[in-house]
Amino acid sequence: MFRRIGNAVVRHPVWTIVAWLIAAVAIVATAPSLPSSSDESSFLPRSYESIKAADLQQEAFPSAFTPSAIALYKRTDGGKLTAADQRDVARITSELKKKDIDQVQKVVPGQPSEDGRYALTLVQMDSKKAGQPEQADAAKVLRDDVKELAKGTRLDVKLGGSAAQALDQQDSSERGEALIGIGTFVIILVTLLIIFRAPILAVLPLILIGLVSAIANGLIAFATKLFDLEANSSISSILIVVLFGVGTDYFLFLIFRYRERLRLGDEPKQAMINAVDRVGEAIASAAGAVIIAFLALVLSTLGFLKQMGPALAIAVAVTLIAGLTLIPAVVSLIGPKVFWPSKSWRKEPDNARFAALGRGVRRRPALTAALSGLVLVVLSLGMFGYQATFDLASGSMPKTKESMVVQDEMQKAYSAGAAAPTDVYLSTTDGRRLDESALAPYARKLGAVDGVANARLTQVNKEGTTADFTVTLEYEASTDKAIDAVSRVRDIAHANTPERTEALVGGMSSIYKDIDTAVNHDYRTVFPVAAALIMIILGLLLRSIVAPWYLMASVGLGFSATLGATVWIFQDWQGHPGLMFMLPVIMYLFVVAIGTDYNILMIARLREEARAGREPREAAGMALRHAGPTVAAAGFILAATFATMMLAGNSLLTEMGFAVSFGIAVAAFVMAMFFTPSLTALIGHAAWWPGHGDRAEATAADAGTARPGSAPAAPGDGASTAAYDPAERRG
Repeated sequence: MFRRIGNAVVRHPVWTIVAWLIAAVAIVATAPSLPSSSDESSFLPRSYESIKAADLQQEAFPSAFTPSAIALYKRTDGGKLTAADQRDVARITSELKKKDIDQVQKVVPGQPSEDGRYALTLVQMDSKKAGQPEQADAAKVLRDDVKELAKGTRLDVKLGGSAAQALDQQDSSERGEALIGIGTFVIILVTLLIIFRAPILAVLPLILIGLVSAIANGLIAFATKLFDLEANSSISSILIVVLFGVGTDYFLFLIFRYRERLRLGDEPKQAMINAVDRVGEAIASAAGAVIIAFLALVLSTLGFLKQMGPALAIAVAVTLIAGLTLIPAVVSLIGPKVFWPSKSWRKEPDNARFAALGRGVRRRPALTAALSGLVLVVLSLGMFGYQATFDLASGSMPKTKESMVVQDEMQKAYSAGAAAPTDVYLSTTDGRRLDESALAPYARKLGAVDGVANARLTQVNKEGTTADFTVTLEYEASTDKAIDAVSRVRDIAHANTPERTEALVGGMSSIYKDIDTAVNHDYRTVFPVAAALIMIILGLLLRSIVAPWYLMASVGLGFSATLGATVWIFQDWQGHPGLMFMLPVIMYLFVVAIGTDYNILMIARLREEARAGREPREAAGMALRHAGPTVAAAGFILAATFATMMLAGNSLLTEMGFAVSFGIAVAAFVMAMFFTPSLTALIGHAAWWPGHGDRAEATAADAGTARPGSAPAAPGDGASTAAYDPAERRG
């Protein structure tokens, strides 16, 4: 199949390129624009208690006041607010009421702090637009207006709250995307220049993947609109890295093999056809593993991951098609001039370093497996200290952003949980009015829960069927202590409901509690499904039942080592209270799926060497010698590309960038180069059971040719032996 694909695109390169250009123009021109949601509650399905509570609030208390923006006032000298300052706050609040700002429904004064140093203005917006760009725009207008109104006073005013956080997150995301994009381009460009010393080859993948990126983003927009998925600003940053990182990987897989075929004497077009034929299966299998792993996120209960899965799967699928069609067409059209001005492509390098590594694996596979495995096991010990954090707002932007400063100052000036109180809604089950005499005792029981600062009855709906109890926790809403406290509140609220009533607990801490539950569900569902599907792909590629088991075990060990290292770096060294809650899921999929690429490339090359008549240990050594440079180059570029996410300036992308880049480095430089080939050498022929995929190939083209392995090995990054070369020159 891959030979036919290679033949088609190499024989008709211009038509292939034109088809891609037409597709790009059509898709980009017609793709819908996507709103981006940063509302945490949109992550969860409606079956969770926190979402049921939010729906009940809308039904029972449609005019309930929930601030979307909070203006925080303090004196510029840090002293207590004077009577004149209080009048200025009242005036600013009144002036804001008079302004007809889009999305703003109510503007009311808030409670001053107990120490008299802070005052608040609370702004309610349309709850149906929570987290949407319209409210970020409204927050920008509010921020400008409130600062303008405070001019000439002794007041320093800052705007916080969810709408302001959405605005700051948007600004931070745009800056982060720019830094990630620039960093990605520079890393790919410089690394390819060093590897090939050919400017055309350095620039070409950036141009081609840029075209692929435009098509992929358009298709993602169509899919998101069609299936009503959640869009999130963080996904676009991840997409940049995935498209250019994975795309460069597949570009390198193909170019290294194309150069090898040229060195073996193939005519240029035939060299590309043979390259697609030889490496196409490995690229398709690697991409298939990544796509399936990403699609497994559809099983997630979190809206963020549900959208990320199909989006990344579409991006990789388009990249795969480009790797098998667009890249071969363009390179075959340029021909060997693609390597200009370097002439080193004509001659095989000695590859002494990788040859030495290959000899080491061949001679001492047990020692190699033990040492590389020990490194992974030691790093894995750190994972037992893993803690999750749910503060998405501070995780997605620097602490210096204005809304984050407001959040921190409010935690110091007010009860830590005052900025996001928990609500308990008590409703009758038969539609009758609540027994008012039972409400005060119920509030006292809620207030007695460990971790609750106070609890009070706030309001009862006009029908008298639902009561709202405001429960203020002692802890900031996203902390582990707050999540544990809201769990205790739920237990007491459910266990002490009066007759004919039921209770629902809502608020941000309740949402975080449900997100925690949903993530734990995903660990039990997404991980095994993704692993099982990747194993099936490996089994089909290798025609083996044995190899997929130890390949996935090695990748799983790589995941554990990566999580352990990330915990040690960010929790133990930098003092973070925890890692972002979705990091293990994302890390698992990137490290397991993309990291499997290198295992696939190495094991496919090892099989190729075995089919040339080599014994298992010799095949492992030769595979490392010849495929090692490809894995090293691709692994370095992909790891460095993901590391650019650390430039975004927020803890979410910093943690993700480090974890994924470290995991890919482990996958390329520990697993694929040492652990996998040494294990395969130790297991021997049994690794290919029952398909016997390592049996020497006997073809008509071999007639009259020396026995495979008897000819001298052609040194280099991809060449194996000239002995099986004639079989590659078919068609």
